[in-house]
Amino acid sequence: MSKLVAPHGGKGLVCALLEGAEREAELKKAAGLKQIEISARAKGDLIMMGIGGFSPLTGFMKKADWKGVCENFQMADGTFWPVPITLDVSAADAGAIKEGDEIALVRGGQTFATMKVEEKFEMTEENKKWECEKVFRGEGEDSIGDKFWQVAMEDHPGVQMVMAQKEFNIAGPVKVLSEGEYPAEYPGIYMRPAEVRAKFEERGWANVAALQLRNPMHRSHEYLAKIAVEVCDGVLIHSLIGNLKPGDIPAKVRIKAIDVLIENHFVKENVISSGYPLDMRYAGPREGLLHATFRQNYGVNNMLIGRDHAGVGDFYGLFEAQEIFDRIPVTGDPAKDLLCKPMKIDWTFYCHECDGMASLRTCPHKKESRVILSGTKLRKALSEGAEVVDHFGRDEVLALLREYYEGLTEKVEVKMQGFASGTKM
Repeated sequence: MSKLVAPHGGKGLVCALLEGAEREAELKKAAGLKQIEISARAKGDLIMMGIGGFSPLTGFMKKADWKGVCENFQMADGTFWPVPITLDVSAADAGAIKEGDEIALVRGGQTFATMKVEEKFEMTEENKKWECEKVFRGEGEDSIGDKFWQVAMEDHPGVQMVMAQKEFNIAGPVKVLSEGEYPAEYPGIYMRPAEVRAKFEERGWANVAALQLRNPMHRSHEYLAKIAVEVCDGVLIHSLIGNLKPGDIPAKVRIKAIDVLIENHFVKENVISSGYPLDMRYAGPREGLLHATFRQNYGVNNMLIGRDHAGVGDFYGLFEAQEIFDRIPVTGDPAKDLLCKPMKIDWTFYCHECDGMASLRTCPHKKESRVILSGTKLRKALSEGAEVVDHFGRDEVLALLREYYEGLTEKVEVKMQGFASGTKM
């Protein structure tokens, strides 16, 4: 019997992916169904439903689930879930689809799934704004009062994405027919939850931590991972390989940098590098909860949560993504509750007087002695060809990143928020 944490929802890994003859038959049927073009976000969500990453979800959420998730982190049946997983369609498409219809979900000419439509509901501008305020509004300066809407439509990719959604959501179970480009483009990195669990089992791991990465791994990330290695059986360095906002560093570059770091600075038996196919939502605390929820499906029972986890701009409090774990509903039923717990780590940095990595809990020295580390700060320095301060990152990693930036023909301005710059320490 497995010693790993059970998948979320109490039903084991719920996988909607069809394979072999069953998949071929469904693809043939899909060719004759109404075709609905889906977003990149929905594509990632579908793949996660296919491989069991979003267990216990079997499809896109109905209105009662959408409302419950936004309002109190629970689907209609009381199962914890922190972020809506919905599928938007135009008013014209919604009008042409009846409840009970089967449709094909396609993107870029590829069929990703079929879906039985069980419900459709209108998403008015007010509904979209309500969702944004529940999911994306935090406790940071950019979320205060009227400033949220003044800033969010310009600077918050998640809010922009929701407000740009079409007029209706449709809901119902899916049969997933493709994992997209990920198996071919990321061999050995892209793994289904069952495959990651099997690797943990092979190594005899029971107590596992995950490090979420959307930025290149700098010294602070390395330090967080090594703290977890000290107290757990092992660490999963789990990189986002879906879409990011303009200016973020592509997955292939980040993964190459992680490989170099593991090769030179980790005991390899204690760490596994992998990737997952979602797009970033930049939902800060809510996304931290989502990261813990689907990591539980991968066999992880500890989620590393540091400073400004999954944040953007100054929309969220410095450690709001840690604090939110203390406010989520707990029913007492392990099948409905979140079982993956946060590993709450304070602000980390290199301290010249400590002569090593430290945190606010361990370093007694002045701010001037500390090298403030953040992915945003690193990207800004590299994109501008500026010097990267000593002890910010490993030389081998910085060499790879400089090579990437030197090869860019078009550069995106990287905005520096207060937390990333260290001015709010």
